[in-house]
Amino acid sequence: MAEHKAGFVNIIGNPNVGKSTLMNAFVGEKLSIITSKAQTTRHRILGIVNGDDFQVILSDTPGIIKPAYELQQSMMDFVKSAFEDADVLLYIVEIGEQSLKDEKFFEKLQNTDIPILLLINKIDKSNQETLEAQVDHWKEQLPNAEIIPISALRGFNVAEVFNRIIELLPEAPPYYPKDQLTDKPERFFVNEIIREKILQQYKKEIPYAVEIETEEFFEEENIIRIRSVIMVERESQKGIIIGHKGNALKGVGIDARKDLEKFFDKQVHIELYVKVNKNWRSDPRQLRRFGYNKK
Repeated sequence: MAEHKAGFVNIIGNPNVGKSTLMNAFVGEKLSIITSKAQTTRHRILGIVNGDDFQVILSDTPGIIKPAYELQQSMMDFVKSAFEDADVLLYIVEIGEQSLKDEKFFEKLQNTDIPILLLINKIDKSNQETLEAQVDHWKEQLPNAEIIPISALRGFNVAEVFNRIIELLPEAPPYYPKDQLTDKPERFFVNEIIREKILQQYKKEIPYAVEIETEEFFEEENIIRIRSVIMVERESQKGIIIGHKGNALKGVGIDARKDLEKFFDKQVHIELYVKVNKNWRSDPRQLRRFGYNKK
């Protein structure tokens, strides 16, 4: 009987280096939010890729930052947990980057026994000379890592990285059913898609002060009916989210519905409401409710 390989592959790196883009390229589904704004991923999101003789469980983690408030601390706890169950670590840097934003975390990388693939991303924005200098720099910084240049967006070397991951995985039976794509429930992806639209449509602090809660998710034969609440921290933010005559909120709903219909491959009816939930980002009880603080 052919051997079966399975294991956890955890993706880490600074904000905005392309972690979510790479994970989605592997999984073939839009599981992780991708926008041009930093700190778009707040949770650890598992994406599962199955083959006849392998199961790769990919974990996209929030970008590494120095936490300024309770929500960010919780996000960094998700990153730290990436070391606990990894069979392979993917450390993503982009061209021109010199270091990780958390020195202690970088020391962990230098001293770990877990196989590391250091992926230099966005090489389509560079030239050969710069790339060679980057490879030399990272060889010196992380001699225990295997370095592979990639472009997650263009698909360059993505298949090669995936094949190398399978080679590094231990022999093991599958951890999840073979038809499962992720460990997250449907409502989670509804929330993420709405949040992505808010990140795209609003500026400054607004997207970071927002949390989504899907209160109703009813799947009928031909349609899914969704009712979601957009939580903000202040009354003034509520006004900005809703916009003049409700037009801004309407725009979020239209764009979210289009993506949800693609994601679920079904007609979607969505209702959005906005509520003020004061200082939720600094309230451990609220953070637990939204799935952040596991303590």
